Amino acid sequence: MGGSECPLRKLNKHISYIQKVVALVVMIGALPFFNNASASAREEKGESQKSRVESGKPRVESEWLDDYSQPVGLTYSAQATLNAAYLWRGLYVGAANLQASASVGYGGLYADLWWNIGTTDWRFNTFQPEMDITIGFNRWGLNAYALLVHNFNCGLFDFSNRVGSGGNSFEVGARYTVSSKLPLSFLWATRLSATDGYIDAIGDTIRAYSTYAEISYTHALPHGLSLYGAIGITPWKSVYTGYQRDFAVQNIEIRLRKDWDLSKHCGLKLQGALSINPSALAADKSSAQWHPYNPGNQSINANICAGVYLK
Repeated sequence: MGGSECPLRKLNKHISYIQKVVALVVMIGALPFFNNASASAREEKGESQKSRVESGKPRVESEWLDDYSQPVGLTYSAQATLNAAYLWRGLYVGAANLQASASVGYGGLYADLWWNIGTTDWRFNTFQPEMDITIGFNRWGLNAYALLVHNFNCGLFDFSNRVGSGGNSFEVGARYTVSSKLPLSFLWATRLSATDGYIDAIGDTIRAYSTYAEISYTHALPHGLSLYGAIGITPWKSVYTGYQRDFAVQNIEIRLRKDWDLSKHCGLKLQGALSINPSALAADKSSAQWHPYNPGNQSINANICAGVYLK
């Protein structure tokens, strides 16, 4: 075999890794349910019948499952930001840009329209408008969605998979957040159509089903500050690594955000972000250098953005 690893053994390794990740997600995600069940059992035994007033103040019990607010009626939100860079899942997508979104929902169902107008690099020679349409369901900490990404370089209903110049991309995914008391989130997103393939040894186009999985945590700080950290991986050959590697650590990201509430429904934000792509950095040591006119070569990127939002 020339020292090469058996494909079946490689597949088994990937399956084993995915099983471990799923087990970890299930264990952490199940904690709120066990906590709630334990509280219910105590109440049945009469422990909760004791006075809940201590020192003249009502005692507040922590109920994980009660933490999720139930959507009431029609909801809406919107925001717009100016960004120094367009960073996405460990990849540099573009330079200075304006991004905006508007969302409307009812009873957990929602639709979101997001668009980007920006330049590919700091020469400002090429602009790349993008529009994303999302439809999803967000309840009980679970946000399941379907996403259409339209890059304006093809027809709106073009979903062809031509290597190098495919159509729009279609993605399905789900994000689970434990609760606002423990804002630990797990994301799984898989691309189902469009530019998402590579040519194998015999010349056939293989659909990659590019997948990105991420674990993230948001920590609230005083004075309207919040700190966000995330680690993302791609479990098999995908668009994120240029179809060059199988499993890869794709993204290590840190964001620091400051919010100012102007009113009950409006605010301002200022955010700084640092993103490192360990897979790209390991493949090309020079990518750690600063490339102002070709930042796509970088595996270490930063962004600063300022915006306004309605809620």
